[in-house]
Amino acid sequence: MSEMSRAAAGSDESEAPVSVTIVLPCYNEQDHVVKEAERICAAMDTSGHDYELLVIDDASTDDSLARLREVEPLLERLRVIAFGHNGGVGTARRIGTQSARGEIVVWTDADMSYPNERIPELVSLLADDPGTDQVVAARRQEMGRHRLLRVPAKWLIRKIAERLTNTHIPDLNSGLRAFRREVALPFLRLLPPGFSCVTTLTLAFLSNQRQVRYVPVDYARRSGNSKFHFIRDAYRYILQVLRMVMYFHPLKVLMPLALWLLGIGVAKFGYDMIREPFYIPNNTVMLLMTGLIIAALALLADLIVRSRDGR
Repeated sequence: MSEMSRAAAGSDESEAPVSVTIVLPCYNEQDHVVKEAERICAAMDTSGHDYELLVIDDASTDDSLARLREVEPLLERLRVIAFGHNGGVGTARRIGTQSARGEIVVWTDADMSYPNERIPELVSLLADDPGTDQVVAARRQEMGRHRLLRVPAKWLIRKIAERLTNTHIPDLNSGLRAFRREVALPFLRLLPPGFSCVTTLTLAFLSNQRQVRYVPVDYARRSGNSKFHFIRDAYRYILQVLRMVMYFHPLKVLMPLALWLLGIGVAKFGYDMIREPFYIPNNTVMLLMTGLIIAALALLADLIVRSRDGR
């Protein structure tokens, strides 16, 4: 076979459709990204699923990309995309999902913390149940840094998300999940560049009545150094939960606050009338006006959401 024929055959093979795409973001993971890629490929090779492993190197400053390039010819299903500058794990997952050739997309991490040998199980659960749109690996325990701070903070944020979505959520921000690409595509533009991208995808599915299934898994301590910064990322995490619910269901965020203010204002107005008839203090007027303004904004936001969905 000529060199041109071999190149054409290789191009056709790389463009051939597959059923599953595993998106693996990588940033400065030189000591274990190859090991993680080999572990994923070994599990998928015995699963019977036709797949590709798409590794996104997010402009690593160590030897991660060089080691991936070395092993790329050896792993038949491995495809590497290298960013020119660091865009964040959310950007890597978004572009990886947009570039995926599989109908089912799997997100996971390259730090050896998730049981990636169970990826075929998640894929099979999704493929065998047409009513399920996403399968999330719900971690049984927290193994990251700042556990004394992370556990209560994540519990509080998860409870807020459950309250706003009226759904039980065992793990809001698990990095290991399988989902249907066609369902996720409209929501990809909402993904932030940072760690809260997985939270965004969960909330987007739940807010649009998409079925999400949770599978308990064990979670190991990550290899290498964590890129998570507690204060900065926790703040962004909370904002992203509120932003996503506001995007789909603004009444759930704004209307309770408006009704509380109106209720307190009406109660205080009654008290003021009893104490000194025909005199309304400024703070009572402020409570009532603020409640009315927020209620009006809530109704306007809901109208905008409904009009947008209609389009």
